[in-house]
Amino acid sequence: MQDFLIIGGGIAGVSAAAALSDLGSVTLLEMEDALGYHASGRSAAMFEENYGNPAVVALNRASAAHHRGNGYLSARGFMLVGGPGEEEGFARDRADLALHGIPAQEALARVPVLRPERVTMAALHEDAMDLDADRLLQDFAKSARAKGAEILCRQAVRAIKRTPKGWEVTAGDTVFEARTLVNAAGAWVDQIAVMAGIAPIGIIPKRRSMARLPAPGGQDVTGWPMLMGVGERWYAKPDAGKLLVSPADADPVEPMDAYADDMVLAEGLARYEEMVTEPVTRVEANWAGLRSFVSDGALVLGCEPADSAFFWCAAQGGYGMQTAPAAARLLADLAGGRAPELDRGTVAALSPARLR
Repeated sequence: MQDFLIIGGGIAGVSAAAALSDLGSVTLLEMEDALGYHASGRSAAMFEENYGNPAVVALNRASAAHHRGNGYLSARGFMLVGGPGEEEGFARDRADLALHGIPAQEALARVPVLRPERVTMAALHEDAMDLDADRLLQDFAKSARAKGAEILCRQAVRAIKRTPKGWEVTAGDTVFEARTLVNAAGAWVDQIAVMAGIAPIGIIPKRRSMARLPAPGGQDVTGWPMLMGVGERWYAKPDAGKLLVSPADADPVEPMDAYADDMVLAEGLARYEEMVTEPVTRVEANWAGLRSFVSDGALVLGCEPADSAFFWCAAQGGYGMQTAPAAARLLADLAGGRAPELDRGTVAALSPARLR
């Protein structure tokens, strides 16, 4: 019998495996052929400390040292752009993201394809960083395995049974036993909870679509910041000499292997085109991922009030990569009976108890 059985091999589950392996034996079950197949493998991969509600921002800041110390971050910058009629929304976004205003001319100099008559306002955060999401995920997996964790793919869970000693989880033809069950199943966390006899938390998977475009006008996009339109109605990010553009959609959908909606993608690309001089003439690739939320937009981390042997590591939303180090530490602190590094208010704002 294992001490911890984790269901889900995205960044939530893999980082939890690395942290919980310090406390005891760990097995992780992932239903797909590889780790990080769903939301974690389709992330825009940015680290922006001020992105999210206060509890998320606290996790971001508590994760920063891990990201910097392991070399996962590289310079990018983040720039908000707006035009005539968007003054109120621009001011709100600028305040929420703690950006400093810059002249529109500076924005145009940084990103030469911006349309001068449309981009009349801009604000910047120089310290926003690119995040090496794949290496982060693989390093957590390597750390977990080095500490004895067993990570198994192609293990779709079929049944969960509560026992006097803990849990029996059937995946394929194998029954796994553990004292503590950790639900890190992303968009499927409520389905796993119901199988375990635990009340769901009201998870809402939301689709986020992305298109990869050739560099606009053949420009060198390497030094461009990430761009966002007012109200997060679109964003664009340089990636390996190309430009990723998203409509920033957040349409509720059922848990699935997500794919981009052509109409939603076209509408988002049109909003992006309004702000630039170069039309979109070719989409090289497109995809979508599911960002999973609960009603208040914060992560759900900790022990289920109705069963002390069931832990949630859920509702990462769009923040899972940048919050993973601190989220995993918090989970291990709570599972190990240690005082969390985070303040009490933040721990309470992340606790499953707030949803009960």
